[in-house]
Amino acid sequence: MAGSNQVIPVLYCSRAHAGREVATWVGRAVESGMSEIDLLADADMRAARYLAEVDRRRVFPDEPAIAALAAFDAPLRDEPQPPSDVLRMLDELGSPATVVSNGPHYFGFVVGAALPAAAAADRLALAWDQCAPSAMNSPAAAAIEKAAARLVLEALDLPRSSAVGFGTSATACGISCLTAARRALLARAGWDFDRDGLAGAPEVRVVVSDLAHVTIVKSLRVLGFGTGRIVRAPCDAHGRIDPDRLPPLDDRTILCVQAGEVNTGEFDPFATLVPRAKKAGAWVHVDGAFGLWARANPASRALTDGVDGADSWTTDGHKWLNTPYDGAMGICRDVSALTAAMTSDAPYMPPVPDAQRNLTLEFSRRPRGIAIWAALRALGRSGLTELIERHCMYARRLAEGLSAAGLEVLNRVVLNQVLFRARDDAATAALLKRAQASGQLWFGSTRWHDRMACRLSVSSWRTTREDIERAIAVIAAAA
Repeated sequence: MAGSNQVIPVLYCSRAHAGREVATWVGRAVESGMSEIDLLADADMRAARYLAEVDRRRVFPDEPAIAALAAFDAPLRDEPQPPSDVLRMLDELGSPATVVSNGPHYFGFVVGAALPAAAAADRLALAWDQCAPSAMNSPAAAAIEKAAARLVLEALDLPRSSAVGFGTSATACGISCLTAARRALLARAGWDFDRDGLAGAPEVRVVVSDLAHVTIVKSLRVLGFGTGRIVRAPCDAHGRIDPDRLPPLDDRTILCVQAGEVNTGEFDPFATLVPRAKKAGAWVHVDGAFGLWARANPASRALTDGVDGADSWTTDGHKWLNTPYDGAMGICRDVSALTAAMTSDAPYMPPVPDAQRNLTLEFSRRPRGIAIWAALRALGRSGLTELIERHCMYARRLAEGLSAAGLEVLNRVVLNQVLFRARDDAATAALLKRAQASGQLWFGSTRWHDRMACRLSVSSWRTTREDIERAIAVIAAAA
């Protein structure tokens, strides 16, 4: 029986530490009739049932389901509990209160449902339980993440010699890239950042879009760039940096540009901005959390013209690539700039410049690149192209349907974002409340040109044309 094999390591641990507590826990686990393998099988069964129902669940939980979550807020018990009871509670109380962003009717943010290959790879990697700072810790993880890096660069058509660090989020990866940028600019000015820090250092200016995403501003704030000193570049009516009003740049400037403005989905004019910045000696960083994947689709690739001339890029896996959360990429053209900024070699760890611990903020880390490798391997170039183009097509259909319903579409719908409003803020708020209360879909609100608006993001592989038609009907009824 599988269960008998699972008890041995834990009993060994209890003997080694001469403690009764572990042995007692093992006894209760056996008495519960559920081994580790049985418990994992139960979790898989519950997960499969949840996935089978994602197209029928309320997209946002109702009040009774949310109220039931109070049961989790209990004091620590004195006695161990059977793991099967813990799992049952998690499923029976937690599952009904989830937001079904893993389904076809969620349009709230640019987040995709986890592709089957990526989700399955994540489950297997969890069983492996690899700490993955380098090949010394896990040869398998290191090899797969190196392969994932190559696939990412090929899919995005970025310089093939670039470094790719797999971090927790575009925010964390942005911190890595931006600190590498500052360190490199200071080194060109003759300043040793590692030795002398920032006290007395030449000032490095940062220029960002007036509509820069909050995570870019957060990354800069964490790095000590005061928000009052960040220079804002004016934007045009579509949300793109206006080249005619770009602030002055020099060789101690970091210019942050966007691939996919969060409301309109628009792209800064890289073909104009990047050469101008490079001529001035500035470092160009691209916030491409979701929009960078437009390069993988021939129909939308022109939006990214010139983006490959930048110095660094960040993008997420959990958005358009539809991988599980906690997987993003920081990409840097100058490998040495990133590794020098992020290096964390130690006497007990042989120096390996391109080890993931030297490309990201994390030292002890899980191999996030495995799910990204699985998604790209499973999709292939044509599957990735089809996914992106289908979502762009669905967004255009959403805009068409909402316009026909008398709503004002505010953006050009160049990508997968649809920005709209009703006749005034009160009507927009009422529409949003009714649509969310229906439970049939979920999207959120934003501000655009100082007025309330609603935003639909199409990014789930599960979403079909029928789901789009249903969304139009629900929103039209709510309006």
